[in-house]
Amino acid sequence: QVQLVESGGGLVQPGGSLRLSCAASGSIFSIYTMNWYRQTPGNQRELVATIRNGDRTNYTDSVKGRFTISRDNAKNTVYLQMSSLKPEDTAVYYCKMAIRSYRYLEVWGQGTLVTVSS
Repeated sequence: QVQLVESGGGLVQPGGSLRLSCAASGSIFSIYTMNWYRQTPGNQRELVATIRNGDRTNYTDSVKGRFTISRDNAKNTVYLQMSSLKPEDTAVYYCKMAIRSYRYLEVWGQGTLVTVSS
């Protein structure tokens, strides 16, 4: 069994910074793609950032230049460094990983709330 545990959410003022972490544990042989999504009430989950093996990254346009995704393969962890935060970044943030365990898995974290407000 594999699970993801997220941390780092909270309340931050506009223009501030926050770093989210998501650590995977369990029977993990390798991790392919790591993603961060976000979701606001009444809306679909939105893909925010992706990091692949080889550290190739992609971002949704609204966060380019402000958010940075990174990974620590030794710790099975993905990070999302968020800077210059805006009220419209307020959402529940979820990580997702494509993992090779005893079989191929796509696993979601439990979500962490980020609130950007003065």
